[in-house]
Amino acid sequence: MLYFEELIKSVDNIPALSDLTFDIKEIYSYENINVSKLINVIESDVSLAANILKMVNAPIYGFSRKISSLKQAVALFGTQKIYGLVLNYSINQSIRANTRIFGLTNAEFNDMCHLQSSLLLQWYSTIDADTAKFLAPLALIMESGKLILANEIMKNTLAKDYREKFNSCEDIQACENEFIGTTTYFLSGSLFEHWNLDSLYSDILKGLDFEEYLTPKIERYVHILDVVRVAINLKEILTEESINYAADIVEELGFDDENFVSIALKVKEDYENSK
Repeated sequence: MLYFEELIKSVDNIPALSDLTFDIKEIYSYENINVSKLINVIESDVSLAANILKMVNAPIYGFSRKISSLKQAVALFGTQKIYGLVLNYSINQSIRANTRIFGLTNAEFNDMCHLQSSLLLQWYSTIDADTAKFLAPLALIMESGKLILANEIMKNTLAKDYREKFNSCEDIQACENEFIGTTTYFLSGSLFEHWNLDSLYSDILKGLDFEEYLTPKIERYVHILDVVRVAINLKEILTEESINYAADIVEELGFDDENFVSIALKVKEDYENSK
């Protein structure tokens, strides 16, 4: 078993994000984002620019024509989604982990994260487009804590113990809480605090599993992310059962569950066709 204090210490020891990432974060701190400046800053790092174009051209997004420029990518995806892609790239550069401990290759894990973001954006845009744009980047990077957990499990040679618990569990968060005394969403929130990222993102992630962090300000956001992680997670990626479970939550929230199911099935179809 890993101890909570060990994991938080490991978060504190993760290197700071690059200066470039914080330059981009600064651009997003203004109400009106300077798109030209954003593109210029991203293009100043050839590797970052190339990886963003690689991500937006991934089959998972289903574009029939290649997106060849960052200007085109920003126009199609919007500035908030690009912010998520920047953070996703930076996180993966800072935390190298083998996700096979969860039964997924790194490519499959990455696909899962993109699917979570895509489902949230497509579904919740039909309810509140501004909220969907705000949460889509967070949905893309909310599983970052699992990278921390994977590294710590391997470092402490606990892979066999964790796999046994993980394979037999029905509730991933309960399994994590039993094994490490918290959940990986709390670790993600702690990581964002460590990196001085959006404090609201940190609060939302910590509120996902722990009521003491759940405030009226973040409650709606927490429920939205909960729908997404029920539909798409390490054990079930848009299965009939996980979609139906998520639809039940959607109905409890007072939204159109049939609309959600329709969108989830479309996201699933597009993903399967992209393979």
